[in-house]
Amino acid sequence: MAVRKEPSGRWRAVVKQGRRYVDGATFNTQREAKAWEQRQKAALAGAVDLAARKQPVRSLLLMWIEERKQTVATTTAHTDAAMIQRLSAAFTARAVGSVTDRDVQRVLNTWSGKYAEASVRRFRASLASFFGWCVSERCIESNPVSGSQVPRKDAEPGRMKPLTETELEQVAATIREFDERAADLVLIASWTGLRWSELRAITVADFSRVPVPVLVVRRAAPEGVAVKTTKGRRARTVPVADRVLRLVEACADGKAGDDPLFTSSTGARLHASGFKKAAHWKQSAKARRIHDLRHTAICLWLARGVDAATVQAWAGHASISTTNLYVQHLGTVADRAGLDRLNTPGHTGGTHGEEDGASNANTPGR
Repeated sequence: MAVRKEPSGRWRAVVKQGRRYVDGATFNTQREAKAWEQRQKAALAGAVDLAARKQPVRSLLLMWIEERKQTVATTTAHTDAAMIQRLSAAFTARAVGSVTDRDVQRVLNTWSGKYAEASVRRFRASLASFFGWCVSERCIESNPVSGSQVPRKDAEPGRMKPLTETELEQVAATIREFDERAADLVLIASWTGLRWSELRAITVADFSRVPVPVLVVRRAAPEGVAVKTTKGRRARTVPVADRVLRLVEACADGKAGDDPLFTSSTGARLHASGFKKAAHWKQSAKARRIHDLRHTAICLWLARGVDAATVQAWAGHASISTTNLYVQHLGTVADRAGLDRLNTPGHTGGTHGEEDGASNANTPGR
């Protein structure tokens, strides 16, 4: 290795292994050239192939994904593919050896502004696996993902946009003018709290009428992905309230046990794009997402006085803290009861019940 000054006044650093030329770079200052030289020395000491460091991320991703999909579950392979699709062209064009933890952190920050925290964590795990593979292939010395963190997203209750019962009925009535089944599905989703992927996966056999009408949620069927377990990775039971029992029974009529319970008005498998088109969603849904129907159900249960632990079980929340976000959004039953008491007419006295304007000898300052 050597650093020398070029006739142009810039500094040239050259790396060799024995007599074989490996790499070279030109810098504006001697300090930059020597720092680069030291990094190459460290890479050689770590048995890293310096030529491999210059390969673009894009080409290595293709090699990695081909090897990895033979050894991981289908859902993991889908996550890997989704992660690659979300990487920018500028990032994948970079030489793998030039990617730092700061570059990875910028990627995670960008993803965090677009996707849910759980999704970003899955993408980070895939990216970490890729760079770990690069380390094992002697392309880089260390994994740049190790020094990065997924930005935390506080699930603030204010971000929820559930419908009130009145708004729900208005939305359903508006959609019914365009498509009866779409309106029924809006009501069913808003009273059962099923995620869209769970709504697609429920079969007729999952609907039981005795001893009480319930839906057994065992699977999820995200669009474009194979059927998998629910988000909570365990089955749960969701009651079917009288308001939508007749609608669910109508969906089951004439179908076999293995048939999807909820289908479109033409009997086809549910797809969000088709559902939104049939429902004229943009003009009918009061600026809500389909997922807000799940928020609507959870808030509706709590507003009707169902305790948080039961709501947690119905919703399939892994932690009661998630359910409590909805409690904070609505206020507890005690909060509402206390407010009702405050608003009760006829009680205008102080804490000891004295009449308005009466003096209390024990009150300081009087």
